[in-house]
Amino acid sequence: MANFLLFLSGNNSQAWLYAWLAIGVIALVVELITIGLTSIWIVGGALAAILINALHGPVWLQIVVFFIVTFVLLYFTRPWAVKYLNRHRSATNADSAIGHQVRIIERVDNVNETGRAIYNGMEWTARAASSDEIFEINELAEVVEISGVKLMVKKIKSDEIS
Repeated sequence: MANFLLFLSGNNSQAWLYAWLAIGVIALVVELITIGLTSIWIVGGALAAILINALHGPVWLQIVVFFIVTFVLLYFTRPWAVKYLNRHRSATNADSAIGHQVRIIERVDNVNETGRAIYNGMEWTARAASSDEIFEINELAEVVEISGVKLMVKKIKSDEIS
């Protein structure tokens, strides 16, 4: 631990260059594996820290620049990237079920792994979003999520039934 603290406090430029390169490469490898815009922003921060290192900036400045650039890239470019890079992903008709009411046609009981519901004229496997809820036949429920081919449903308060 003492060596690590000495490393942090020192201005060993070459060691920090390797540290930033390692952080950047690891983040890039994670990004290539996940392809989900999870760590590309860290690569930008690492590149900025490498630039400060090359200009012989102090370690504290390298760290500050790393975090600021990473945050700025994440905050300002991620919404744009998600919007334009995922534009070919189309929502399915199933996504439209979220927030709608369904009628239970088979008792929904997560413990016994039973349950079916009707949505838009089609039968779906149904499970309770909260594991302690049980739904009886002909009860109305609201879809809160779709998990694979299952509708995750919750109880509807009496004033919400339409």
